[in-house]
Amino acid sequence: MHSPFIVDINEQNFREILERSAQTPILIHFWANAYPESTEILPALRQLAQKYQGAFTLALLDCQAQGPIAAQFGVQVLPTIALFINGQAVDGLGGAQSIEAIQAMLGKHLPSAEELALQQAIEEMQNGLYPQALNTLRALPMELQQRGDVKLAMADCLLEANQAEAAEQLLSSIPLEYQDNYFKGLQAKLELQKQAANSPEIQKLELDYQNDPTNHTLACELAVQYQHVGREEEALEILWNLLKTNLNLGDGGVKKTFMDILSALGQGNAISSRYRRQLYSILY
Repeated sequence: MHSPFIVDINEQNFREILERSAQTPILIHFWANAYPESTEILPALRQLAQKYQGAFTLALLDCQAQGPIAAQFGVQVLPTIALFINGQAVDGLGGAQSIEAIQAMLGKHLPSAEELALQQAIEEMQNGLYPQALNTLRALPMELQQRGDVKLAMADCLLEANQAEAAEQLLSSIPLEYQDNYFKGLQAKLELQKQAANSPEIQKLELDYQNDPTNHTLACELAVQYQHVGREEEALEILWNLLKTNLNLGDGGVKKTFMDILSALGQGNAISSRYRRQLYSILY
């Protein structure tokens, strides 16, 4: 599969590729089929280039097919890895290397893949793509997710998704040095959401439902209101208590509302997964 982050060097493009290192670092891998150790690492190198998402370009030079170009670089051993920045070789490794050793070399000159992912999440947030940003942040290593700035970004995304309870848990664990104006703004947004989550309309529905707990129409109305203010777990619990005795209640309307809330939460959500399992346990 073609990747914008990987290119094969030939006579027509090799000067252009080196010039491109003024904008993006170029990692050249010198290889040849006659040297198996130089070909065995190719899949791992391609995966590494994809992981870094354009922080460098992987340029592959087949020294058998492109002998004159390889000679210009003065390569003495295969495989050889060389990192070019601004047209100059700034680092390299000769002989068979592990992918970890190559990553360590890159780490001296480039942001880590994790830092790049964090930057991607910030850009997604700036573009209003909060669900994508939250997924990007949740894919970061757990160690990185414990950083104060990452927790703030995750709390921001959760508040945009009306998940006030989860956001509050994160905000309660923010270290003092990160309790800046951004933190205070998120706290203010959280308080507004908590107030909205207990609006007079919801309070009236709660009272009506408390007085008539078998009324599935009221249950659905209250569940939908709960969902709108980020109280999905309470919404699902109300509906589940009805569904576990009658799956077809309200001509299937209760089940539809239940499934709509599950779908809105998404497949990877822990609350959604729990209630899906409970539903499947009585379906099958």
